[in-house]
Amino acid sequence: MNEQAGRSDWILGVDVGGTFTDFAARNMKTGKTRIHKRPSTPSDPSEAIVEGFRELIEKVGIDGGEIDRFAHGTTVATNALLQRKGARVAVVTTRGFRDLLEIGRQVRPAIYDLQMDAPPPLAARAERLEVSERIAYDGSVLEELSDQAIDEMLAGLSGIEGLQGVAVCLLFSFINNAHEQRLAKAIRQARPDLYVSISSEVQPEFREYERFSTTLINAFLQPEVGRYMERLQATIGEVAENARFGIFQSSGGLMSVEKAAQFPVRTALSGPAAGAVGAAASGAASGIGDLVTLDIGGTSTDVCLIREGQTEIAYVREIAGFRIRLPMVDIHTVGAGGGSIARIEADGLMKVGPESAGAVPGPACYGKGGSEPTVTDANVFLGRLPLSLAGGGLTIDRAKAEDVIASIADNLGVSPVKAALGIVGIATSNMMRAIRSVSTEKGHDPRDFSLMPFGGAGGLHSADVAAALGIKRIVIPRTPGILCAEGLLEAELQENFVLPCRGRLEGAMEDIAAAARALDAEGIDWLRREAGGSQGGRVIVTLDMRYVGQNYELAVEMSAGGGDIDSLRRGFLEAHERAYGHADPDAAIEVVNIRAKAVARLARGETDLTGPERLGAPKEVVPVWWTEFDQLETPIFERGDLPVGTVLEGPVIITQLDATTLVPPGSVVTVDAALNLLMESRDV
Repeated sequence: MNEQAGRSDWILGVDVGGTFTDFAARNMKTGKTRIHKRPSTPSDPSEAIVEGFRELIEKVGIDGGEIDRFAHGTTVATNALLQRKGARVAVVTTRGFRDLLEIGRQVRPAIYDLQMDAPPPLAARAERLEVSERIAYDGSVLEELSDQAIDEMLAGLSGIEGLQGVAVCLLFSFINNAHEQRLAKAIRQARPDLYVSISSEVQPEFREYERFSTTLINAFLQPEVGRYMERLQATIGEVAENARFGIFQSSGGLMSVEKAAQFPVRTALSGPAAGAVGAAASGAASGIGDLVTLDIGGTSTDVCLIREGQTEIAYVREIAGFRIRLPMVDIHTVGAGGGSIARIEADGLMKVGPESAGAVPGPACYGKGGSEPTVTDANVFLGRLPLSLAGGGLTIDRAKAEDVIASIADNLGVSPVKAALGIVGIATSNMMRAIRSVSTEKGHDPRDFSLMPFGGAGGLHSADVAAALGIKRIVIPRTPGILCAEGLLEAELQENFVLPCRGRLEGAMEDIAAAARALDAEGIDWLRREAGGSQGGRVIVTLDMRYVGQNYELAVEMSAGGGDIDSLRRGFLEAHERAYGHADPDAAIEVVNIRAKAVARLARGETDLTGPERLGAPKEVVPVWWTEFDQLETPIFERGDLPVGTVLEGPVIITQLDATTLVPPGSVVTVDAALNLLMESRDV
């Protein structure tokens, strides 16, 4: 995805959500940004992308040839995992290790639920083949891989019907990958119809279970994601022949379509990660670097902690019960969104989510066949949502919302207002728990951060969430419902490298320095090949460090301390204190891995922040239930009518194409110079 300045005027970001597909387009010369939304098509996400893309360029008047970059945040990999709709895959592994994927870490999915089982491996036991070979911990060969063993493995693959992919996962291949490479070459020669993933390329690190699991997931996703990428690129290419594709990866940067097809597991959190990047950029525009994000969509809520403008990175995540070990933006997800369904359980209590009405049939108020009460229906009933959404693209049927809320209220034996407030309150509690998982549980006080809500429903619940957590300031970005798509416009080109380098800090400094130089050179070479003409490239080297005997590592940036032992020790102690609340300055420290992240800044232009000159009148005044006993006449303002410096006291509703923001009684909202809304409550 080489950057060639001056080719075309427009860059485009597309994010696919559970309910809507969002588009953001920016003219790099004028700074004008245009946004668009249309309902998602869960059966084939590319349909909504193609139709929405054509609608956008027609609405804005963009010539397809003027589009320079097409950046995409995709949910295809995530959905395939959630639904187990991937390829039929086989695993080739060292003899004696075929059951490793099933044994895992011997941890139950839910510690207090003895009936819940871990999901079965993506490859059945009969599809996990063993080969006689063995690499030792130091990379030496204990048992050579013979031609006979390869032939037997190929014969085993030929006996598996409908096979589409193979994951090759051998012991200690991250130290010596010669056997994996031989097996992969043999499979590709004998079966060119198969996708092949090898663990020493997908995730070359120690911890066999995580490496095997990540590689198997990659093989499982390759055919589905590969076909999707090819189909989408060909279709968009017919309209925008000059556009260069970039796929957003879970670590927070763009990669090429070819790389995404080769390593689809890297896109497992593509869309939510783009939202975190957009949030960091939006906060920076207002001079705010410490944020807790609250991305509320139709199906789920994603939260992330941003410190000093940088998203937190995690290296191990579980998605749909499957463990992935790769660098990813540290996002926590709960099943609480606008489409979350409210129902009464056997104990007579109401529960909200994680089941969602999604885009089809959607909430009852969408008039598309939904018949169960959802969070969106509750907000409509309370008067908190206007009766026209997405710029008139979606008309709300208030009567249907009233019917489903009245039905669940009757079953609970309470008033419809109390039932609707209860649905909203339960959803808020679920969102609070998600925020605590990325803040309080990791030693951060949420009161030290500003809350940034986005997604279509973020502004509807932000005031309640902030009040419950004691957060004083809420920052609502210019286009909250499109922030994931806008984050794609801000994204940098990125590639990650890793080398195992285990040894005590005091005794392995020469090896560490040599490995760091090798990775730095590899990153610089990648920048030269992939990011020619970009606006600046850099390589960031970090060490995975831990106390000797400790089970988990902390990342310490090497360049920050110059690479000497004392500065690295100080960096580790500070990281340990921050993560765990204590650090032992006298304990022995070891290095496990060395990582490098190569980053290239792409041309993105400057956003036009010109607002209106004077405050417009409210569109209308509507009755809104704020509490069970307070229904107040509330003005509705169009956000585009609010100039810089506007100050509004709640209760107020602020609407725009992509989102609705509630300013409750006792709160005040201000429009700052970046056209962000800053909301503060007098009661917190």
